[in-house]
Amino acid sequence: MKLKLEKFGTTLMSRELGSEAFKAFQPTLLELYPSDELEIDFSGVLTLSSSWADEFLSPLLEKLAERLVLLPSDNLSVQATLKILQEANKRPFKFRFTPLDIANDLTG
Repeated sequence: MKLKLEKFGTTLMSRELGSEAFKAFQPTLLELYPSDELEIDFSGVLTLSSSWADEFLSPLLEKLAERLVLLPSDNLSVQATLKILQEANKRPFKFRFTPLDIANDLTG
């Protein structure tokens, strides 16, 4: 299953709004089969605060572990927030890289 975070807005700020988004997503989360991955798509998101992401992504990581997969984003706000969350949670996210991402890494 793929979730476009843009459905919650393009500016994802505040702990309260992140918590509300997570609660709103709960019924959809129950539809996941135990073997299903949840892909998080950041396209269209302009700003992602660490407080919003902590309330939304951290519980997903806790519930889904390796089944939570983050899609690549060129957005510096998203990248910085994900780095902060990984350090705070002392647990890495699983990222899905596209062949283009891998080719770009190889060519520098």
